[in-house]
Amino acid sequence: MNSIKKIVLGTTVAAGATAMFVGTTAHADEVYTVKAGDSLSKISQKFAGDNSLIKAIAEQNSIDDINRIFVGEELTIPADASSVKTTEVAPTTEKVETPVVTETPAQEYTYVAPVETVEVAPAAATVTTNSNSAKEWIAQKESGGSYTATNGRYIGRYQLDSAYLNGDYSPANQERVVEEYVAGRYGSWDAAKAFWLANGWY
Repeated sequence: MNSIKKIVLGTTVAAGATAMFVGTTAHADEVYTVKAGDSLSKISQKFAGDNSLIKAIAEQNSIDDINRIFVGEELTIPADASSVKTTEVAPTTEKVETPVVTETPAQEYTYVAPVETVEVAPAAATVTTNSNSAKEWIAQKESGGSYTATNGRYIGRYQLDSAYLNGDYSPANQERVVEEYVAGRYGSWDAAKAFWLANGWY
């Protein structure tokens, strides 16, 4: 019986925290076992406090696609990984006569694809239904059907995250990657369209 791997699909999620003091502590090489819901971004956040280790972890472990790691896979975390620690300062006992104004950082709007664990057979998944009308409908909604349309880091006919395309924005690669994405996440273009109608994205 072929074993079924659990693939963790995810994208980098920006995260931050406000603190009074920030310090770094060096770590030796560590081995980390991938868990359900993990992504290289989450693992980098865990060891470095930011996304700076994604490339180093990928190179250290010969990962070709940074958006695809496997549950149970053991990853070596490079020795130069550091975690950002925050130290909270105890509130002052001085009486403050003037109001204290807390400035809120400008909100940054970043598309975050939901992270989920999908069980697939070892062979690459493909969309099994002939729902070309749903596929074309999504393409028109996302880009007007243009392979060259861009919106920040979202590229092409299906407005895929540029990280999914690995620098190859050709129509052929866009078609290949979007078929894998829809097959793995929704199973069919009809299901992807239904999700788009309910949420305004897919």
